Amino acid sequence: MEMMDLLKLLGILIVIIGFALKLDSILIIVVAAVVTAIVSGLGVEGLLETFGESFVSNRSMAIFILIMLVTGTLERNGLKNAAAALIGRFKRASAGMVVGAYGIMRGIFAAFNVSFGGVAGFVRPIIMPMIDGAIKAQGHEPNEDHVEELKGMASGMENIAWFFCQVLFVGGAGGLLVQSTLEPLGYHVELIDLALVEIPIGIFALIVGIVYYFLRDKKLTKKYYGTEK
Repeated sequence: MEMMDLLKLLGILIVIIGFALKLDSILIIVVAAVVTAIVSGLGVEGLLETFGESFVSNRSMAIFILIMLVTGTLERNGLKNAAAALIGRFKRASAGMVVGAYGIMRGIFAAFNVSFGGVAGFVRPIIMPMIDGAIKAQGHEPNEDHVEELKGMASGMENIAWFFCQVLFVGGAGGLLVQSTLEPLGYHVELIDLALVEIPIGIFALIVGIVYYFLRDKKLTKKYYGTEK
């Protein structure tokens, strides 16, 4: 592989190093994109042109960019502190309860095909500070290993709620995929029927996820902090 081909991978290296150092994720992605465009000969003008073509062909990208900008602006103006202070008012709220409550809310909005930006746009800037505040409200100083476990739990709940509840939206991508797959096999199904069948499955998946993460958090709380205060 020639040197120029290796330089084109510089953006990937920037992303790896940036996330390893826990730097601002939005800044890392932007820098990696700009550097990749420059070293590959695309240039800033070509990068902007590529973004423009992407917006035209896939307008949902515009929503993604807006979410990043809004999230970054809110974080700079104290979003994390506000989220932590809010949950801190509920002295009995545990981190597991926060994850479970988010799962219920996420599932309800997913049924209407409403996205909050996923892990990067909502879990990281809002849910994780609330989890941090819940730990402090119980009289503990957040343990780094415990927080890392909770990051995975919150992200897992995001995936469970979105995966099993988005197909409840009639005309959503999930339902259309199932319908188009069954049609050539000789099974004609209506989207409303698919949604009705999925309701008990979505509820069951949420309940299992909530109970599992709640019990896991209780076990981790005893492990890292001993008897709850």
